[in-house]
Amino acid sequence: MTDPLAAEARRLRVEEQLSVAQIRARLGIGRDRVYALLRGVPPPEWTRRPRARDAERAEAERLRGEGRSVGEIAAQLGVAKSTAYQWVRHLPLSPDEATAQRRRAHSKAMTDARWSAYREARDGARAAEHERAAGVVGALDDRDLLVLGAAIYWCEDSKSKPDNSRYDLTFTNSDIRLVELFVRFVDATGRSRHDLRYRVSIHENADAEAAGCWWAAQLGVDPGSFQRPTLRRHNPRTTRTNVGANYRGCLVVRVPRSRELYLWIAGVVEGLAAERGTDPSHRKVDDRR
Repeated sequence: MTDPLAAEARRLRVEEQLSVAQIRARLGIGRDRVYALLRGVPPPEWTRRPRARDAERAEAERLRGEGRSVGEIAAQLGVAKSTAYQWVRHLPLSPDEATAQRRRAHSKAMTDARWSAYREARDGARAAEHERAAGVVGALDDRDLLVLGAAIYWCEDSKSKPDNSRYDLTFTNSDIRLVELFVRFVDATGRSRHDLRYRVSIHENADAEAAGCWWAAQLGVDPGSFQRPTLRRHNPRTTRTNVGANYRGCLVVRVPRSRELYLWIAGVVEGLAAERGTDPSHRKVDDRR
């Protein structure tokens, strides 16, 4: 016996060319039930691309050919800019490169004007915070340098390991501020920065000699005292941002005959770790929490 509901669903599909949603609304049944009743019945052609909007797409391409921007096309057709862009992204705005450059320059100027006030406020707040924090530090005495130098060295990965005892005191960093702080730490221990060993570690496609001269000038040491640089192999498949004249690699600073100093640093770190059980109220430097 034929199911009357199935017969009606098939009739609506074949004769009236209704979609599943329309059949659901007409018969008051669920989507899964409609699909079950229509099994084997092909959908009408118009439901295969219900949102194709071929006429609007063609009009968008015509307007693009007239030199209209995406925003103008979207406004004229009453669609979102993202939709208009999808329709015409394969079409260049203008075959004239000079015109395209003028449009890009205008767009950049508008964007800069829109965000300039925000950027100025952001940069001002950042500079004020840096200045406030720097004021908290003040001048460093020898004790400060000894404690800080020991701490930043202990963050290095070249420390002695339980399964590989070594006491070669080597500090590597690309930040001149941290390198200078470490060298000042060595000075505070009674050694001289002129007795240290320096070596630049840099990519092979960079100017190692210029980088060495820059590091030497920053630290106030003789460039001739630098050892042969370590050149790191360049991988063309890697997109690097550390390129250009401002890229100077890392500086490797080695302290010769450093066993006793290494053991002293290890003791300082132990002392810093022991401080966690003391009352820190007398060391408070910032009342903002």
